[in-house]
Amino acid sequence: MKKIGGTFLIALLAGAITLGSYKLFIEEPTQVVSTPVQNQTIPAYTPVNYEALTAAASGVDFTEAAERTVNGVVHVKNVQVYKQPRNMMEYLRGGGQTNKGIVGAGSGVIISGDGYIITNNHVIDGASEVEVTLNNNKTFMAEVIGKDAKADIAILKIDAGEELPYIPFGDSDATKVGEWVLAVGNPFNLTSTVTAGIVSAKARDIDERDANFQSFIQTDAAINPGNSGGALVNIFGELVGINTAITSQTGSYVGYAFAVPSNNARKIMEDIMQYGSVQKGILGVTGGTLNAAIAKDQDLNTTEGFYVASVEYESGAEQAGITTGDIIKKLDNVNITKFSDLSGYINTKRPNDIIQVEILRDDELMTLPVKLVKSVTFDIERLGIQVKNASPKDLDKYKAKNGVVISQTLTEAMKRYRIEGLVISEIDDVMVNSIDDVKEIFKNKSPNEPVSIVFNDKKGERNRFIFD
Repeated sequence: MKKIGGTFLIALLAGAITLGSYKLFIEEPTQVVSTPVQNQTIPAYTPVNYEALTAAASGVDFTEAAERTVNGVVHVKNVQVYKQPRNMMEYLRGGGQTNKGIVGAGSGVIISGDGYIITNNHVIDGASEVEVTLNNNKTFMAEVIGKDAKADIAILKIDAGEELPYIPFGDSDATKVGEWVLAVGNPFNLTSTVTAGIVSAKARDIDERDANFQSFIQTDAAINPGNSGGALVNIFGELVGINTAITSQTGSYVGYAFAVPSNNARKIMEDIMQYGSVQKGILGVTGGTLNAAIAKDQDLNTTEGFYVASVEYESGAEQAGITTGDIIKKLDNVNITKFSDLSGYINTKRPNDIIQVEILRDDELMTLPVKLVKSVTFDIERLGIQVKNASPKDLDKYKAKNGVVISQTLTEAMKRYRIEGLVISEIDDVMVNSIDDVKEIFKNKSPNEPVSIVFNDKKGERNRFIFD
């Protein structure tokens, strides 16, 4: 009996060892994690992914806007004539075989059925010929109707012999930050490309230090080289901007793209077609964006708006009663929080237009009607300066009997001399009394001739400069 019991005990122990070995070496272990019990309500989280953020998920459909606009955008090619030397003698003499080729390409927007097209000036700058290809691959030679280099807008015309699909203008002032937009163009020569994004900002000046005051729509819709001159449209297929520039260290899209607002482009187009040149109206104030430093220095209770530092002589602002120290808060129904807001809106207006200017003076809001006047400045591009007519106050300040005032410098080289405000009394020994006199002198002057300028400094002393 003891023997049987001992045998049974040994068998039982052997079985336990065998089962334990199976569990340890053959069966995979099961991990058990204990979680403390929580009585709080568990929130419902939505995973963050690309699909969840698309326009389709929010009920916005881009297909209709794309279909409406893709045929209204064209491929614009800059064709230039050049000479290719065949030997050293031709190279030294500037001769050679005459050839022509495409030196650049961009996009354009058809804005009327009879073939008028808006593009960027830099797309067609220097072109001997401009070639336009429609979305159906038909190609035409285009006529350059006019351009505005500062705004970077050019107007072309093609004769297609048929009614062309075009993109209607939208109201760029009505666009809102966060609104969906499409960029339509030909990046990297890839025709009929559509990208989507939102309006990231409005009235953006990408270089506030230069003399070219800009007021772009900023978007994160992908824009690359070749998109220049193409369309920025809203979800209704309306043109709200002309794609113009990107900010990038690589030269390609990195999330910052800029477009000329359609209201500005439309005004330039209408001016060129109606008057032959761009009609620029001015408000007649100088100053800058209000900020905390200026507000503290001037003991102001606001940090947004345009601070008026001075008022132009015989301008609409002067006649309406705007004075130094006023803060412009609105133009018509457009809020003014910075200088580019003001310049962008004024660029949609013409001389003799009347706008309602809301100003803040001594903590009191008031609205003054201002009649815009024609721009009374002249850019002497050769010298890198801009001049305007001098007021009696300007002449008295510099003890001058006649002259024009240097209103601003146009190049970095001239900025370092700090000559803004000085009075030019003579050019090439000819007395000048107005910018019309200056225009007449430079109209008849060869680009290779030296220029002699006499100006009065802040002490009233006459100084002569000669520019070769």
